[in-house]
Parts: sequence; C-alpha cells; structure tokens
Amino acid sequence: MSRQENIDLLNRYFQHMQNGEWAEAEAMYHDRIVIHMLGTTPASGRLDGKAMVTDDLIAEKVHGALVPEGIAFARRWKIMCADDERVVAIMEGGGPTKSGDLYDQTYCEIFRFEDGKIIEMHAFFDTALAERALFDNPLTSPREPGSARMDY
Repeated sequence: MSRQENIDLLNRYFQHMQNGEWAEAEAMYHDRIVIHMLGTTPASGRLDGKAMVTDDLIAEKVHGALVPEGIAFARRWKIMCADDERVVAIMEGGGPTKSGDLYDQTYCEIFRFEDGKIIEMHAFFDTALAERALFDNPLTSPREPGSARMDY
C-alpha cells in the first residue's frame, strides 16, 4: 500500500473507534494480526491472531473494565509519520472504570499493514495508569481527569 493509503486506512480505523463502531474497527484487523502491548500489565505481551486481540485484549481486559456507555477511544489522534509500510500515531482514549477510577490514556502506536488491513501494532502507553485503573493495582496516585491530554 502507498503511504497515503496507509494514512487513510488508519484515519478510518480511528474514526470507527471514535464513533464506537467496534465491529467495523475490528474488521480492519488482518486475521493474522499481532499486537505487542509494551509493559508489564495483565494486558501486556504479544497477542497473536484476531480472536486473541478482539476477545481477550479489547473485550475482556480493556472494555471489560470500563463503563460501557462511557467508553471514548480515539477522542483525538494525530498521524506522526508514515511510509509505504508503517504509520506512527498518537491516540487518546478510555473512560470511567467500573471500579470508579478514570482510565484516561494516551497511546503511541506503530502500525504495519498487509492486504489492506492492520497486521501488526506496537502500543506504548502509561502502564502505571493501566495497572491502577483497569487492574486495581494502585502503583501511583490518581491523576486529575484530562491530565493525559496533549497539545499536538
């Protein structure tokens, strides 16, 4: 795919996330997708295949900890750089957790594409926030809502 096709695909992906169109966003994953979640949280590690990504990571570990009507991923995003193979983007998302905390996360993600779909992603994020808000492991003191917001 060309640089512009990769950018356009990723913008559609984030737009689906922003609209809460999870099935449409997940349809953009290649069946052989691999996601590398950096850090040491229960969601961290290498996830192989579409089912592991959509069922285990997204549905169970992330969305399962959030209040469904409060989920707001891709509130804002920015494509930082792109070429014919990869796109690097920053994305904000999260929402209130069922435990009463706030998961207000910023992700830096590196995407690779194959056959017009996302086949690989590396995700960098605040793992202390994920531990506390999603997995009830208080490694840090709470932050003010919106404190993860960036100017870009």
